Amino acid sequence: MPGAVGQRSLKRKQPKASEKANKRAKPTSDDEDDNSSQDEILRLEQEILESKKNYNNITTILDLAQNGQDDDTTQFALVSLCRVFLRLLVSGNLTRKSGQSEKDGVVVQWLRTRFGDYKQTIISALGQENTAPTALTLAMRVLQAEGKYLKDTDEYSFPTNFLRDVVDKLVGNGSDDIREEFCAKYLGEYADIRFYTFKVLKDILSTTSAASPEESMFDNAFDILSFFEDVPDSVEDMGDHYIDAPKKKGHPVTSLNQQKRQAQEAWLALLKLGPSREQRKRVLQIMTKSIVPWFTKPELLMDFLTDSYDSGGATSLLALSGVFYLIQERNLDYPSFYQKLYSLLDTDILHSKHRSRFIRLLDTFLSSTHLPAALVASFIKRITRLCIGAPPAAIVVVIPWIYNLFKKHPLCTFMMHRVPRTEEEMETLENEGLEDPFIADEEDPMETCAIDSCLWEVVQLQSHYHPNVATIAKIISEQFTKQAYNLEDFLDHSYSSVSQTLPSPQINPQVTNVVLVARYGAV
Repeated sequence: MPGAVGQRSLKRKQPKASEKANKRAKPTSDDEDDNSSQDEILRLEQEILESKKNYNNITTILDLAQNGQDDDTTQFALVSLCRVFLRLLVSGNLTRKSGQSEKDGVVVQWLRTRFGDYKQTIISALGQENTAPTALTLAMRVLQAEGKYLKDTDEYSFPTNFLRDVVDKLVGNGSDDIREEFCAKYLGEYADIRFYTFKVLKDILSTTSAASPEESMFDNAFDILSFFEDVPDSVEDMGDHYIDAPKKKGHPVTSLNQQKRQAQEAWLALLKLGPSREQRKRVLQIMTKSIVPWFTKPELLMDFLTDSYDSGGATSLLALSGVFYLIQERNLDYPSFYQKLYSLLDTDILHSKHRSRFIRLLDTFLSSTHLPAALVASFIKRITRLCIGAPPAAIVVVIPWIYNLFKKHPLCTFMMHRVPRTEEEMETLENEGLEDPFIADEEDPMETCAIDSCLWEVVQLQSHYHPNVATIAKIISEQFTKQAYNLEDFLDHSYSSVSQTLPSPQINPQVTNVVLVARYGAV
């Protein structure tokens, strides 16, 4: 039969028009086998519902679900068993009752065992691409019915073990589509599903942290945890309950604080897996917006953020906002923060795709008027030096930003126009030129002597080949009549958008003829 299934996906030869009109398609042997199998499953299901004597039919249908000849038979058997067990659960046939005879107790135990086998069959189907959508729907229906009816007392009970099996399969080898469906239909809609998913996900990740986890496990778990763009702010925002909410007040599943704590534990378990450099970047990109709001104790992220900030490169850029949040909100002690920030101003920073994000953060970090002028001057000097080899789209952002810094830190304005004060200095300048006191290789921004330097780099930019760059660079040489520039007006520029405004060169044909005659002679 597997061979017959494989042939079904091949393209069949199209019959001629006359054949279509005169002949009806005959059912194939495969279709007949499928129909006979489905008819047999329906007959067995009906017999189960008619009498307890036919409970053994459950084993027969379960065997068809586990060893079906094709996916259609497997799914049909799974759906049939779902109907059977849901009716048995609602009628209480899987629940032990007081005063029940020993024979009935044996039957209940047997049905519970078959119910467990059925759930494991669903989990197996959840890992198969063709049967996964159906298996997910059946799994969640069974989970809901189990939580409502399969309990010995009236107290709230959630089938955590079965949900763990479902989440374990989704994280292990589930497809992207089935994870997205689970998140959209269940995780994002129901508070109890979200609470217990966080809980079981933390347990799953904790058991795999000691070993070497597969890269896909981190990525799959990250997809589930990062599904939420907004974190609920109140109990009303948490959503409905998939299983009836507990009647007892103060239950953890109804508490927003407890739900955040479970999410916090799940994120910490994920970060302990040792993410790769690219995975670390993915985490840092959503850190302040989608991760930190889940944390009741954001200081638990200190080690991860500081390690990322110290790693250098684009990872440090992405960790900036998270580190600064902990410094500002949680009093994180990071004495070398500005020294590390200064080290990020390298030759690649203005060419990076994270340039706009970095400049926004840099503007935030240097906005305080309590910062030493020598520190701010070092940042101004360093980034203007980098503008010499930067693309136009970066320069048109840096110049307005420098303008704003001069307005906030007036003591740095001496760098704009520094003239010789004595005749000896004038003579030395005319004969030997000026030696820039700025120490470019100094790592400490407080020791670079940038405050004693001048911004000759901006003067060079005023002669830039791009007219827009040259024009905007001249604002540093003019009177500071504008209060401040809105950086958002400049951050959206790219190389192409700036280049589109570059006027086409005007060629004078007379000058061109003179040059050609001078070089090649008259024709």
